[in-house]
Amino acid sequence: MTDTSEHPATATLSLDRLRALARAWRVDTTVTGFDGVTRDIPATTLIAVLAALGVSVTRDADVDAALREHELSPWRRLLPPVLVVTEGEERTFGVHVPHGDDVLVWVETEDGRNLPVEQRDVWTDPRDVDGTLTGRATFAVPAGLPLGWHTVGAKSGSRLASCRLIVTPRRLATADTVGTTRQWGLMTQLYSVRSRRSWGVGDLADLADLAAISGREGAGWLLINPLHAAEPAPPVEPSPYLPTSRRFFHPLYIRVEDIREYGYLPEAERARVAALAARCSADNTSVDAIDRNPVYAAKLEALALVHAVERSPWRQDAYTAFVQREGAGLRDFALWCALRERHDPDDGAWVNPELSDAEIGRLRSQLAGRIDFFCWLQFVCDEQLAAAQRVAEGAGMGVGILHDLAVGVHQQGSDAWTLRHVLARGVTVGAPADMYSALGQNWNQPPWHPERLAEAGYVPFRDMLRTILRHAGGIRVDHILGLFRLWWVPEGTIAADGTYVGYDHEAMIGVLALEAQRAGAVVIGEDLGLFEPWVRRYLADRGILGTSILWFEFDEKHDPLPVERYRRLCLASVNTHDLPPTAGYLSGEHIRLRERLGMLDAPLEQELAADRAEQSAFLAMARERGLLPEGADEERTIAALHELLGASPACMIGVSLVDAVGEKRVQNQPGTKDEYPNWRVPLADADGKAVLVEDLAASRRARSLFAAVAHALR
Repeated sequence: MTDTSEHPATATLSLDRLRALARAWRVDTTVTGFDGVTRDIPATTLIAVLAALGVSVTRDADVDAALREHELSPWRRLLPPVLVVTEGEERTFGVHVPHGDDVLVWVETEDGRNLPVEQRDVWTDPRDVDGTLTGRATFAVPAGLPLGWHTVGAKSGSRLASCRLIVTPRRLATADTVGTTRQWGLMTQLYSVRSRRSWGVGDLADLADLAAISGREGAGWLLINPLHAAEPAPPVEPSPYLPTSRRFFHPLYIRVEDIREYGYLPEAERARVAALAARCSADNTSVDAIDRNPVYAAKLEALALVHAVERSPWRQDAYTAFVQREGAGLRDFALWCALRERHDPDDGAWVNPELSDAEIGRLRSQLAGRIDFFCWLQFVCDEQLAAAQRVAEGAGMGVGILHDLAVGVHQQGSDAWTLRHVLARGVTVGAPADMYSALGQNWNQPPWHPERLAEAGYVPFRDMLRTILRHAGGIRVDHILGLFRLWWVPEGTIAADGTYVGYDHEAMIGVLALEAQRAGAVVIGEDLGLFEPWVRRYLADRGILGTSILWFEFDEKHDPLPVERYRRLCLASVNTHDLPPTAGYLSGEHIRLRERLGMLDAPLEQELAADRAEQSAFLAMARERGLLPEGADEERTIAALHELLGASPACMIGVSLVDAVGEKRVQNQPGTKDEYPNWRVPLADADGKAVLVEDLAASRRARSLFAAVAHALR
């Protein structure tokens, strides 16, 4: 059958053959929406997504050739691109050589041992591959290999090949540690929480103080927004979920005065830093939108002065060791920062150049001073993150700091340049149409290319995780379903016209579990939204915690799910950064905000009534359990909702800092850009007054909520 109904470009393509090719590349050809209706993916979308995967087709002959290539590709390789196994798993793999030739296969372990690999007596018919009769020999991964990053080697005649062999934990051990206890923790957007010593934006010293205060109140962990790197110079993207790099950190969060070399600044430079700090700290008590740009500009000036101070021998050794450990990834990131810094944002979008090795070498030499500066900034971030985690542990936190991993990166960011060989081009990541957006969502982030990431042995993914987990007690993975499949949106189309592309979730989750195991870290997956039922079971089996939000938990009849039916292995909370603070939610402030922004689909009173009706079912659940007396005020109602979660089996109960102080303003209003100060709302109390870190230690309201949650977990 030839389909000619969609677009002239598809007129010479058999739709059935095109779909077969798409499925071979793990591209979904149908999608079941939030409404339960299954729809076919248009041929134009399939063609565009296949092109992004490196498979260009315009005719049936192209499709047939691509199918043959996909089938023969493994036979052209001596070894697979990568092997990812779980500990104790019986795994065999094929080695391809000219039929009848001998082959020697071995494993070099992470600690340098060489182990023979046994061949299994499995017959596979040889086949013609590019004019050569090629056979497949079957080998078995040696039993009892330790967890880690090993190498498989193979030699046949003069041919040599190697591939990564990654042995991953069957189940992340921290899940069983955390799962046997119940603890609460604090959740906050760090930039929004200032102290008297902040420079107008919450920083890593404030993080340490938050850990100390909440740990003293009994919190076991502190979850913060992604601290990923933004642009190297103002202006910077305010959303922490649209970074330039997920591996490295944003120097905006550095506390300048805590750097050891700050104490050795000459008098004039020290006075200059003090003046910069005073100018920025004047905004610490402001409740107006946070402006990162002047703060970042001031910090960069101050940091350049501190960077110029000569380091003592042991400090220089520590810095040198850090740069060596981070290797080419850090040096490439710093080079990108030095290049990006020179760009005038008024000139329009900056396009990452395709630089030759000679050009890169010349630029490294020319920009050596700035490259060193940007490397040093990451060294300072690393030190201050380590200090914050030590404070958390010292305060009695069982887990400590929980970092947040964003879904992707900016299309013109550092990762998009340095990792371009493992990212797909011509598409971006998003979400299909749902009840909130008929057009779907486009997050404008390039996705991992599944095949190229495997060819790279998952090392880029590993290196990113290692940096984040180095000084963390755990990690929250935003949209963890993206490790199973991602919604790809072809350039020039609306998000609703995309489709899902599948990933090797065994490998992706395996690498995540391995690196978390080695760091002794908890992993929490944000598993909300559209997903297949088996996904949550699989994550739980691998020791990955899920996420439950009170307002989103419904049973089969769409009644509020009784909290006793919540999962044990999950982080349960009343709200999240994607929702209004509970005080604002209960009062309908989020509805009124949307009304002011012209975003309501129905009259204000009708929307408010519908919202109150949905809330009332959850409040009734709290009343039935004797947690919420009639006529309870806002503060008592918020406490009752958290106590309700305490009656669930969830091993981690999250308390949003905004709920602890009575803040009403939402941090992010979807569907807006300049109409609302997204990701720039400073922490304030119920009266609209700024709340500083120092205020929390004496806050009756905050301590009362902390005590109520702690009591509910006893």
